[in-house]
Amino acid sequence: MDLNDIRQLLAEYEIKFIRLAFCDIFGRQKNIAIMADEFEHALTRGVSFDASAISGFLNVDESDLLLFPDLDTFSVLPWRPSDRAVARFYCYIKYPDGRPFEGDGRYLLSRIEKRSADSGYSFLVGPECEFYLFQSDENGHPTRLPLDEAGYFDMAPLDRGENIRREISFALEDMGLKPERSHHEHGPGQNEIDFRCSSPLKAADDLMTFKTAVKAIAQQHGLFASFLPKPLENESGSGLHINLSLYEDGVNLFESADGKAMSFMGGILRRIGEITAFANPLASSYERLGCFEAPSTVSWSHHNRSTLVRIPYAQGHDCRMEVRSPDPAANPYLLISLLLSAGFEGIGDGLEVQPESSGDMFACASSRNLPSSLREAVEKAKASLFVHQVVPQRILDEYLADRSAEADVYEMDASGRERLLSRCFELV
Repeated sequence: MDLNDIRQLLAEYEIKFIRLAFCDIFGRQKNIAIMADEFEHALTRGVSFDASAISGFLNVDESDLLLFPDLDTFSVLPWRPSDRAVARFYCYIKYPDGRPFEGDGRYLLSRIEKRSADSGYSFLVGPECEFYLFQSDENGHPTRLPLDEAGYFDMAPLDRGENIRREISFALEDMGLKPERSHHEHGPGQNEIDFRCSSPLKAADDLMTFKTAVKAIAQQHGLFASFLPKPLENESGSGLHINLSLYEDGVNLFESADGKAMSFMGGILRRIGEITAFANPLASSYERLGCFEAPSTVSWSHHNRSTLVRIPYAQGHDCRMEVRSPDPAANPYLLISLLLSAGFEGIGDGLEVQPESSGDMFACASSRNLPSSLREAVEKAKASLFVHQVVPQRILDEYLADRSAEADVYEMDASGRERLLSRCFELV
């Protein structure tokens, strides 16, 4: 999309406000709103902001960063009024001298995507994200009372989220995503909406759009949407399954699922423990792993849903591998960057994978290979040469220090754990 296209769209939709959106290093979306007539200035000179106020970005003595909108990410926010409408762009983040900011996950992922294209490879990435809908109290504050008591694939009237999922799907369509299926999940008030796979950067952008739409539309219905990986004790956790298809010269290598495709999968299996601090970034993430379709054993199979990586039954372009351990609290830009890099490393090393697993891997408690806590995951990431090669050092240090501090609070006592869970419940 070029500037003339954008000018036409701004006029067509009578856009008055533009949100410039970006992610902090922990995957939390931020934005600043500008008036529409400021857009071309933002495009050429950027919009400055105080980066020292964004956790994990810069110190107060070097606080200026600039946002530059990515024209290809234009979208109108359908839950905002159509009169004096609001548009949104995702942005690249730069220093005042024009250098890319190391903490910009979009830039990191775009570099990896370009490097893969230069090597003759391309990808389709399809996130599958679960979430819970909770009731709000009389003051509009979220409670931990789920919207319903329905279960997997239940229908109305047990499933009270049906119309909300429908509205979310329409909103996603209006924003350029392609919803494919939606249903009630295992947990009470738990839902899933899947959308069509796309290139790595667009898939990460689409996931951020999805989460924003879900929260906005839930709020309009007097509800609160939570992407916390384990919001309810003794109920299903929410997962973020990442589907990956690998293409070489236009051919999906997972159609035959051998050779380079298996080496790619082997690279991810080899590094998944080192990546886990990014795939499962909260202390409470580890209460989800090991049960309710959240594998903790490093394993793979063709159809077994208890393994960490699955190659599901599919045909043609739908052939893929599915990574089942991540959760929705992850920063998708960092997570997908690490997964693709691990897969590339596997191809480069010509890895051969272990035999596929059979049986119920959730019953194999003694064979847990993923870290069992955020503390252990942070230590694995700190010691990983691979992680240090992919994630810029400055951002890696900030990220792991913050995750280590969360582990400290979580391990302190019951009251500290509850305070942390309450804060994450509203943030994620």
